[in-house]
Amino acid sequence: MQFLKNDFLLVVTAIIWGLAFTAQRAGMAFVGPFTFNGVRFLLGSLSLVPLLYLGMQTHEKRTDPLPAISRKTIFGTANEGITMLYGGAGGILLFLGSSFQQIGVVYTSAGKAGFITGMYVIIVPFIGAFIGQKAGISRWAGAVMSLAGLYFLSIKGNISINKGDLFVFVSAFFWALHVIVISRFSPLVDTLKLAFYQYLFCGVLSMLTALAMEEVRLGSILQAWLPIFYGGFFSVGVAYTLQVYAQKRVHPAHAAIILSLEGVFAVLGGWLLLSETLSLKGVLGCLLMLCGMLISQAPVIFQKKKHPLSS
Repeated sequence: MQFLKNDFLLVVTAIIWGLAFTAQRAGMAFVGPFTFNGVRFLLGSLSLVPLLYLGMQTHEKRTDPLPAISRKTIFGTANEGITMLYGGAGGILLFLGSSFQQIGVVYTSAGKAGFITGMYVIIVPFIGAFIGQKAGISRWAGAVMSLAGLYFLSIKGNISINKGDLFVFVSAFFWALHVIVISRFSPLVDTLKLAFYQYLFCGVLSMLTALAMEEVRLGSILQAWLPIFYGGFFSVGVAYTLQVYAQKRVHPAHAAIILSLEGVFAVLGGWLLLSETLSLKGVLGCLLMLCGMLISQAPVIFQKKKHPLSS
């Protein structure tokens, strides 16, 4: 079934993003946050160029040898301005979300940052209610349960608020807007082109900010090549593209619930790969988030709905 395929792709996205937390923190030891984001998003955009090129040839059903690579053979001309506009909107939101998050992580713990970022699981249906994208009771219940699970998974000890938390909280709004924008635009234009343009816009904006605010050194970038490669090729090139493709036919509130599972996979990855401890409280949090995902999918599983984007 198509909705299971889309859910699977979103789960894969969450896995890649969850494991990327380690790469992002490792990369920050060598370069600043804007430099790291700039290089990885530009790398992510470059990783899609071969797919765009081959996709254009398949679309045109060429039987002759592939022509020399050029802008026209890669991107074509149809609806290019609209696709670039939509991609630019997504790229700006990516830039704002990733920038506020990266700055906030400097001043707060990874666990708190993960929980506060995950609050977009509630923000998405809240914003959607104001623009006509009703989430339905099951998705609201799933979102609340997922947020509760994320709390048990991420927060240790008492909650205190600092400036880093506020930066991350602002980023959660931009992540929520990004999920909504991708759900709205991805069915209207070519998936790969939309993904390419949003990475390119985000990468350029991040690098311009890095040149203005940070000391950008090629040697430092090369020292961080491994986390940058994972963050650029897998977290951006693969995962964000899967998100764009899967959200063509997935309600944004449901997509947000599945994508919030990145917190679960971040903890599981630390447990499996870094020998970090996973407490009983953490296990309970994982189970609550999984239940939240299943509850949010109840309307599609038990009712005969033709389109998962319906409420």
